[in-house]
Amino acid sequence: MNSPHYVIITPVRNEIGRVGKTIDSVAAQTIPPRRWIMVNDGSTDGTAELLDAAAQKHAWIRVVHRADRGCRKPGGGVMEAFYNGYRLLSSATAGEGEVVAGLAEPAPASPVSPGVPSPGTWDFLVKLDGDLEFTPTYFAECFARFQADPQLGIGGGTVCYELNGRWIEEVKGDPPFHVRGATKIYRRACWEAIGGLFKAPGWDTLDEVKANQLGWRTYSFKELKLLQLKNTGTADGVWRNWFKNGRANYITGYHPLFMLAKCVQRFFRPPRGVGGLALLCGFASGYFRRAPQVADPGLIRYLRRQQLNRLWGRPSLWG
Repeated sequence: MNSPHYVIITPVRNEIGRVGKTIDSVAAQTIPPRRWIMVNDGSTDGTAELLDAAAQKHAWIRVVHRADRGCRKPGGGVMEAFYNGYRLLSSATAGEGEVVAGLAEPAPASPVSPGVPSPGTWDFLVKLDGDLEFTPTYFAECFARFQADPQLGIGGGTVCYELNGRWIEEVKGDPPFHVRGATKIYRRACWEAIGGLFKAPGWDTLDEVKANQLGWRTYSFKELKLLQLKNTGTADGVWRNWFKNGRANYITGYHPLFMLAKCVQRFFRPPRGVGGLALLCGFASGYFRRAPQVADPGLIRYLRRQQLNRLWGRPSLWG
């Protein structure tokens, strides 16, 4: 555990002005990754060429190029790209520095089915966004926390933005069990127990709820900060971002009463009115369109019980 083996998967789309700093941050780590699979998800801005150059420079980087679908695909697109990269973990003994181009698209899968773990030699799997900057000891300090807590299944640092030279926590008020999707570290035993990630919007809540249902702990490391080089949700716009979150909450199986309370709370936070209304509309759209929810009734029951406990003031995942 002093020098754990870890692998990173990074889906990237049009991050030419930011991903270079993420590459520099990983390259500077005191504990380097065993493998870093960077998935170019149809970039059109020069990101692909930058990733290929990085793979030639660092033997532990592999690059997968996906065809441009012509638009962003929030939630589901990230998971498709992630699993394109995940499929390469079983080829850990292939030639170093290889750049994988033209990898075929994955076969269509149910939007609510978890992935199937594949073989490979690693202790931790990291899902890392390509617009982050962090200190050279970031991963070493994260793994020290995993070592101190054997029941910690999913962890990660605190995502921040920069204001007047200071790093400020980007989102405050997240539930105690939540780890931001931009920087998630999975202990292998936990990853295999939860069956991988659900290929659907809301995947970054479902994984944590499933882990807690199975007896693992999940939480962020507040004192370990990463700088996000663009604000969350800016690619979609305020309305679309919160509408997307509401739809993800429906797919995840949120209890309607809990969701109503969440929307009311969000209504009075900046941007006042817009976020709460978009969240409610996104959630309601799941009912109107009969969108498929998580194909795990036991997980939904567990999630809703935790949410009702929160509403009634009893102990829950929400604190």
